[in-house]
Amino acid sequence: MNKKISDAIQQQVRKRALELCEYCHASETWQYVLFTVDHVIPLSKNGQDTIDNLALACFHCNRKKSNNTTAIDPETGNEVELFNPRKNKWSEHFIWSKDGLKIIGITPTGKATIAKLYLNRDRIINIRAADKTINRHPPPEDPISS
Repeated sequence: MNKKISDAIQQQVRKRALELCEYCHASETWQYVLFTVDHVIPLSKNGQDTIDNLALACFHCNRKKSNNTTAIDPETGNEVELFNPRKNKWSEHFIWSKDGLKIIGITPTGKATIAKLYLNRDRIINIRAADKTINRHPPPEDPISS
């Protein structure tokens, strides 16, 4: 049974995420459609509807993640855990490219998450580039790597 997550819980998730997709760090503020509340551990894998298992995700990341919790590290071919925003710190797995347009994985989890969720798809790179010209990207808590 998939019951709706309450509006209050959804607002808590949005606030905690600073209205950013917790995977690709797109800003919900400038989108036409509200982002989804993702079950980090899917209900189909015994995940719960608790705040500790929910993350804000753009439609694309939520769809690509689906009910997966692991993915293949493209560098080693090993299956590793996907980035889990409730357990992992974004900056420990990802950095921004020097131009700030691409996310670079710095761990097997980061690399596998980028590949599985297609975090550097053309459309999001174009959005990041446009947002960068008006100082909306990268998000303030994620300085561009040097």
